[in-house]
Amino acid sequence: MHAPDPNIGHNPPRIRQLDDAAINRIAAGEVVERPASAVKELVENALDAGARRIDVAVADGGKRLIRVTDDGCGIPEPDLPLALSRHATSKIDGSDLLDIHTFGFRGEALPSLGAVGRLAITSRVADGEAARIEVAGGRLGAVRPAAGQPGTIVELRDLFFATPARLKFLRTDRAEMQAVTDVVKRLAMAEPFVRFTLSDESDGRREVFAVAAETGAPVVALAGRLRAVLGREFADNALPIDAEREGLHLTGFAALPTYSRGSGVQQYLFVNGRPVRDKLLVGALRGAYMDFLSRDRHPAAALFIDCDPHLVDVNVHPAKSEVRFREPGVARGLIVSGLRHALAEAGHRASTTVAGDTLGAFRAPEGPRVYQMDRPAPRGVSAYRPVAQSELGGFSEAASGRVEPAPDPEAEALPLGAARAQVHENYVIAQTADGIVIVDAHAAHERLVYEKLKRQMAENGVAGQALLVPEIVELGRDAARLLEIADDLARMGLVIEAFGPGVVAVRETPAILGPVGVE
Repeated sequence: MHAPDPNIGHNPPRIRQLDDAAINRIAAGEVVERPASAVKELVENALDAGARRIDVAVADGGKRLIRVTDDGCGIPEPDLPLALSRHATSKIDGSDLLDIHTFGFRGEALPSLGAVGRLAITSRVADGEAARIEVAGGRLGAVRPAAGQPGTIVELRDLFFATPARLKFLRTDRAEMQAVTDVVKRLAMAEPFVRFTLSDESDGRREVFAVAAETGAPVVALAGRLRAVLGREFADNALPIDAEREGLHLTGFAALPTYSRGSGVQQYLFVNGRPVRDKLLVGALRGAYMDFLSRDRHPAAALFIDCDPHLVDVNVHPAKSEVRFREPGVARGLIVSGLRHALAEAGHRASTTVAGDTLGAFRAPEGPRVYQMDRPAPRGVSAYRPVAQSELGGFSEAASGRVEPAPDPEAEALPLGAARAQVHENYVIAQTADGIVIVDAHAAHERLVYEKLKRQMAENGVAGQALLVPEIVELGRDAARLLEIADDLARMGLVIEAFGPGVVAVRETPAILGPVGVE
């Protein structure tokens, strides 16, 4: 605690009006925390101007240079000085602060940037001449003629030169560049019909990120943009989300639990097209996966909530990264129920797809069964899967019990002969040249599986099949002993990990076994 100032009683402090430069620097502290914040504000301005191509260039992580070039509508020459005035904006008229359809609306970004750096704006409208204005440390220059294409170029140099104390809180150039890249990627996901490029001009010019404008229906364009930004692996493991509740519409893509991450870096949330980092929405996303992931795993998703602007307040913080829903419970419930429904619907389909791809090499082409009884299988046999013809090794293809083909002397000459019938869906009767052979089909199948497991172990280990939803198994004291040999089990296609005291989570099972009961 601070001791009271003894001079206050003799010389009480007077209330003074701050000058514009001080006001702008204070506002900049809220709006511009780091170079990535400046990039966010400038790119959002370009999007609000209707740009269809946005090029971002930075140097030294954005500390030395940030340049944003767009092909938007431009700023008329008479409006350039006004654009650098506080609380001057073309995006709202002040009549309804809840009816906001643009990224920006506060009118603070450009004057704040001009207060802490050296800012230059060159702009041209379609039917006018280009003009340029500069401001450094809050000192505004005159408007001058310039050359340029329709659109706007904003250059910010020497960020925080007017407030050098802020420079001490910035991270390394590499870390700041990573933050800038993340901002551009998030905005690129929000606007799939806009082309984005990001280049590093610290030493020459190096393109860091680039995506072309997508075409087609919005959902198709979004899928293409997410594949371009997040990679093919995310796209191949993502489920489309589409749910609606009480005026809120949830769309996007959420990854399968088997694609979980070690951190929340691949969680992208948008409200009315605006990238946000909202605790309510992040908590709802984690809650939706609560039954599918352990505590140290994080889901990956890109989710978009669209609603009437009156149902959500975006004017919570100057950085506009937080929102407040009129009915937060509805928003949370929409995400949790929408994701869980999609995961439940995809569960069987996804796991079957994985098994099919993994086991494709071991499956025989579709053909006539050895023999098919026209009655239900006996009790106790339903757990066994049908045996593929190729898995019977020495047997040749047998005719169906309903169609009697001509005898095959070559097949009868094989050691196990030609399969002629199947009894109780378990025993195969084969005919040889001088007798018959009765084979326990399931025992034969188990032997074939065993031989294949041995062969895979001798090569690169047994192929595993990832489970869509990890199986949780309570083992008590045996769990610790099992985890001690987890590496050996992984080589045999069984991947497990600790999930709590006496509990393990089974993430993969041997693919060759197909669907099995983990417990």
